[in-house]
Amino acid sequence: MRKKIIAGNWKMNKTIEEAIELANGLKLDLADCKDVDVVLCPPFTALKSVSDIVSETQIAVGSQNMSSEDEGAYTGEICHTMLKEIFVRYVILGHSERRQYYKENDFWINKKVVKALEKNLRPILCVGETLEDRESGSTEKVVEVQVREGLKDVAAESYTELVIAYEPVWAIGTGKVATAQQAQDVHAFIRGVVKDMVGAEAADAVRIQYGGSMKPDNAVELLGQPDIDGGLIGGAALDATSFAGIVKAAM
Repeated sequence: MRKKIIAGNWKMNKTIEEAIELANGLKLDLADCKDVDVVLCPPFTALKSVSDIVSETQIAVGSQNMSSEDEGAYTGEICHTMLKEIFVRYVILGHSERRQYYKENDFWINKKVVKALEKNLRPILCVGETLEDRESGSTEKVVEVQVREGLKDVAAESYTELVIAYEPVWAIGTGKVATAQQAQDVHAFIRGVVKDMVGAEAADAVRIQYGGSMKPDNAVELLGQPDIDGGLIGGAALDATSFAGIVKAAM
């Protein structure tokens, strides 16, 4: 049975002081949580502070991005060595905001995924369609391309070490939420694509999160779907009570 995973993407929010306060609050509520994998993804400036706070708990730390390069003249980037030095275990890759605002494409996202796995970091690969894609009936086509290209050259045995996050772009920060059935349908479709790519065993093992405005009041229904294995949480991750509520809904 796949273990649920709830990851909080803090995006460009929280100063170091604010991040410390939030992490300490979550530590009180979730430090001994063993039934659900919990991941906190603060901004780069707060990674070390948050990592120190949760170092002796069950809570893991993730980065919001990572370079596909090992080191060098790549202004503004951060590499796997820097992240692992402060005990980061997960990296969010291909988030819709990276695709939209910074023009990251499937080729570069795939390079990052491959590098993360090579360096024993766990990628959270984000895929999802825009409102225009959904209304034109292109959801499955768009998502399939992102999955196939994003996971190109990834061996079947590596699927236990990665997470796929389905984030309907039209439901991020808009207050709109896909129905539980709509979310389940796309999750099941993604699992089917993985099965076609690398076989049933890997498809059954890979965890697929929902990343579209999950909150405590809809988490139970969403997480109760057979192919939804967790959540990539945005806004609700910035409040300790809300985030802890979602984690508890996954137990």
